[in-house]
Amino acid sequence: MTTLLTNARLIDPEALTETLGALVIADGKIAEVLTQPFEKADSFPAGKVIDCQGKRLAPGIVDLGVKIGEPGERHKESFRSAGLAAAAGGVTTIIARPDTNPAIDNPETLEFVTRRAAEASPVRILHMAALTKGREGREMTEIGFLLDAGAIAFTDCDHVVSNTKVLSRALSYAKSLNALVMGHPQEPILSAGAATTSGKFASLRGLPGVPPMAERIGFDRDMGMVEMTGVKYHFDQITTARALPPLERAKANGFDVTAGTSIHHLTLNEFDVGDYRTFFKVKPPLRSEDDRLAAVEAVALGLIDIISSMHTPQDEESKRLPFEDAASGAVALETFLPAAMRLYHAGHLTLPQLFRAMALNPAKRLGLPQGRLAEGAPADLVLFDPDAPFVLDRFKLRSKSKNTPFDGQRMEGKVLATWVGGTQVFSAEA
Repeated sequence: MTTLLTNARLIDPEALTETLGALVIADGKIAEVLTQPFEKADSFPAGKVIDCQGKRLAPGIVDLGVKIGEPGERHKESFRSAGLAAAAGGVTTIIARPDTNPAIDNPETLEFVTRRAAEASPVRILHMAALTKGREGREMTEIGFLLDAGAIAFTDCDHVVSNTKVLSRALSYAKSLNALVMGHPQEPILSAGAATTSGKFASLRGLPGVPPMAERIGFDRDMGMVEMTGVKYHFDQITTARALPPLERAKANGFDVTAGTSIHHLTLNEFDVGDYRTFFKVKPPLRSEDDRLAAVEAVALGLIDIISSMHTPQDEESKRLPFEDAASGAVALETFLPAAMRLYHAGHLTLPQLFRAMALNPAKRLGLPQGRLAEGAPADLVLFDPDAPFVLDRFKLRSKSKNTPFDGQRMEGKVLATWVGGTQVFSAEA
């Protein structure tokens, strides 16, 4: 069936424009982009016409770095619950992390989760694989076989490979296969046991902290390995101002590196943990306001390429503990877009800039056709109202786990509808 989405404000992250227009969807793809108001909806040939009523229509979010609990922790999040939460949040492609139990470190496990995800989820789910076996940093995985089985990138997530000989071999092999590696820039000894960012505030609260320099040291170590091997490399979370100058130099020197950050580090700071609320405990810990603003500016300039939710579901037993002992992480698939609207309403980022970082750039980095409003691109779309106010109730979230730092907060930005491959997978009216 052919579908016309008319009377929409089109958010184009490639052209960085917002214009009134319409889209024609056919055979799961964008068949035509009409950049003038479409006035002939009544005479549109066979198909369905949807009046977007002047709301924003953008490419669906491509979320790089989502934790799903299958296998091993299905009680925290399943492919089904993650897919439903993503659809309600405007996320049309999930890039799932391999930090499962057991880790996704062999072709058999990868094929299992790929099949389960395709059966259970209404949105696309692609998988990264572990860089080392068991994410233990001792022996690299069978990168070639995992690529053949569908791995889209390789990462040990927040388990930093401290053995540089093992890391150099893995990166060299990944380079020979043109595989993308994602790393976590942290010096593991300095950051061990940290619950917050070190400084006066952490001392006043009596919480163990990690200095921001741990991220810079980890970044410099990893960049040395990138320079030695020439591998394609993505830094999963750059959250401090100290790491930005070396990132800028690395890009200027022509290295194939990109950087991401999480929506939580762009919208929250270290003072949010003042009441010891463990829903604000994430990894790396929330930073100073100066670091937050520096990261926001880096996204606006394109120095930080990608914004991710870093969705990490944790059950109540993991979070209902003293702050120092509680598990790190927050759910974010449904709150990703409303949280991003904080940056828009504050005047820090335009909607095209946000969707460049949330949709276009992650798709480009992974070699995916998504993230664009262009003829021939997959019709993965989100229709949303950036101004719609609401108070977040965590118990209404579709994720199995409810550990969101935004519980009870006033937010703006509601997803009205989501399409994946031209099929509507969410409607706010349903």
